[in-house]
Amino acid sequence: MKLKPRRAEEPEINLVSLIDVVLMIVVFFMLSSTFVDESRLALKLPETAAGPTAPIGSEPMVITVSESGSYRVNELELVNSSSDTLRAAILRLAGTDREGIVVVRADARASHQSVVTAMDVLGRLGFRQINIATINAPSSAGTP
Repeated sequence: MKLKPRRAEEPEINLVSLIDVVLMIVVFFMLSSTFVDESRLALKLPETAAGPTAPIGSEPMVITVSESGSYRVNELELVNSSSDTLRAAILRLAGTDREGIVVVRADARASHQSVVTAMDVLGRLGFRQINIATINAPSSAGTP
């Protein structure tokens, strides 16, 4: 009886199933991950039921934005509505004090850009305590 020598089989690794498993793991981690949104702003929302937050004796600076987009700083109307004029008026009134409280009062129909411009000028000058004034909504008759 003559036996033929057997050829040595070369071992092989099936890569198709390995690629499938790795792809499924990648998809799983992509779908289950939460991404941090670094551009969020930390806002301190106004509370209408609480009393004033300013200590007694310190008068906050009030910047009023009208419906037309003009500014008033402590009830003194500015010549025009440019950010440079607003900046100069704030500097004249505040001097070197940047720790004081600033209240931004805006008309409900004022453009968003006017309010953002006022807040941007305050932020660039170094003010950190910026409050947005609100009013209590009128309660309708018959509801508690």
